[in-house]
Amino acid sequence: MKLISWNVNGIRAAVKKDFLQAVADMQPDVLCIQETKAQDEQVLAAISDLDGYHVYTSSAVRPGYSGTAVFSRSKPKSVTPGTGLEEHDQEGRVICAEYQDFFLVTVYTPNSGSELKRLDYREKWDRDFRDYVLSLEKHKPVIICGDLNVCHKPIDIARPDANYNKSAGYTQREIDGMDSLIDAGFIDSFRHLHPDTVKYSWWSMRGGARARNVGWRLDYFLVSKAMQKRIKSAEILNEVYGSDHCPVVLTLS
Repeated sequence: MKLISWNVNGIRAAVKKDFLQAVADMQPDVLCIQETKAQDEQVLAAISDLDGYHVYTSSAVRPGYSGTAVFSRSKPKSVTPGTGLEEHDQEGRVICAEYQDFFLVTVYTPNSGSELKRLDYREKWDRDFRDYVLSLEKHKPVIICGDLNVCHKPIDIARPDANYNKSAGYTQREIDGMDSLIDAGFIDSFRHLHPDTVKYSWWSMRGGARARNVGWRLDYFLVSKAMQKRIKSAEILNEVYGSDHCPVVLTLS
């Protein structure tokens, strides 16, 4: 089973940049996207030429902001948008798709913002999101995928010293939030299989960062320990363009 997660930085813009061809080339069984920047009906209109998938969306109350979607070849047993906490569910950041033997949760974690103005909220989000996925895990294993907006280790960011505790996505408080998920029993699938590989999934659109590979690994598949033996491969598809992020892949046996 091939699962792909991709922050598309606006689904309508992505479709104009060969998103549909990229999906056809990658052939995911399930594709989770983040930052749709569109309302539900706008997402459906943008991908109307994408055949063979059941489509589920969760959009922000604020137009043109945030948003997630799941495209699944097989119909999930159930699909639930949001975490159930109203303070977090106004921005369309979470969709949970239940399959026979696992939950798949796609998430667009809040960015802490310029000058870290939203870091306090982000810290609360991290705690509440951890509690949410652990509540699911009481019933069956969980796969978390998406833009988690954090570089977990120095290997995950091209310039760790210049950004540590200065830039959103690489503060100790955000790292602690990721640690809490790992400590709760989730496995970073890419790092599990590639402990020493330097690969990034996001690059600033300024200064030719992608061409120079001055990047950040912000996009993950985290897997319950109960599913560790099913991790067949984990990839970061740097060669796929169309967004400031590239897709990340988890293949299960």
